[in-house]
Amino acid sequence: MLAFGLHTDASAIEQQATSAPAATVSAVIDGDHVVTRDGVRLYFKDWGPKDGPVVTFSHGWPLNSDSWESQMLFLAERGYRVVAHDRRGHGRSSQPWTGNDMDHYADDLAAVIHALDLTDITAVGFSTGGGEVARYIGRYGTARLRNAVLVSAVPPLMLQTSDNPAGLPQEVFDGIRAGALANRSQLYLDIASGPFYGFNRPGVEPSQGLIRSWWAQGMQAGHKNTFDSIAAFSATDFPQDLARLDIPTLVIHGDDDQIVPFELSGKASAERIAGATLIVYPGAPHGLTETHKDRFNQDLLQFLATSDDDGTRPSRNRSTQ
Repeated sequence: MLAFGLHTDASAIEQQATSAPAATVSAVIDGDHVVTRDGVRLYFKDWGPKDGPVVTFSHGWPLNSDSWESQMLFLAERGYRVVAHDRRGHGRSSQPWTGNDMDHYADDLAAVIHALDLTDITAVGFSTGGGEVARYIGRYGTARLRNAVLVSAVPPLMLQTSDNPAGLPQEVFDGIRAGALANRSQLYLDIASGPFYGFNRPGVEPSQGLIRSWWAQGMQAGHKNTFDSIAAFSATDFPQDLARLDIPTLVIHGDDDQIVPFELSGKASAERIAGATLIVYPGAPHGLTETHKDRFNQDLLQFLATSDDDGTRPSRNRSTQ
């Protein structure tokens, strides 16, 4: 049995995630990896024309940048430069024993952005990756960004606390930890074949390809890294980060998300972000970037093409279905 603590104190995670000053960005490129100031090697993809508008993609737990390939191919073929990296501990990146928290995730995103000298970016984050984008903005601001897109994203806070009574109980996340320690391979199969894509809903036909891809990406990640990340995505508090989103922001969420419930995440984030546009996908599950891929790709493309063209922003908290 690995010596991981089963229960994580939420207040400690929240303090850790908000108190550290923004790290000085220092990173170098080594082939298809960015090497961070603490020696972590981050695998990245850089597709499309190098002079095209830049879109970065931050992936969910316990996946990697492969989970964004449908969107990356779609946009690159339309002239966008699309960049995605494997989060530390995930995919083809290093598996450090420490630093598996939202502050380090944000610093790693900053390292990729600075190493590639990316500017005027639309930063897209799915699930845990949405937290990564929010925390990046909280720590580094929006000087290099043009827009932000949060998809099925974990902010403002998933965990139930005295200040967040509508959140999910600690026992939910302890259950995920227990499953990971007992048999994480089976846990990943159960998540992918059940709630993640809504395959547990009546009349929904499971896709074995999606299930196997999700499982394979999860198993490529480090055991300790993905275990620690459960605290990062569940107990990190993002309200201060969301308050710094002063750029056009699109929030997309399914109203049948069984992983990151819409009411406590997408809806709550859109209400906190000045000028946010909220698009709700009726009946959509957490993994809507695959189950609703065609609609999502078009919504993303339209937002990229129209947002801030004339220096204006979408009207505050406009919601569509």
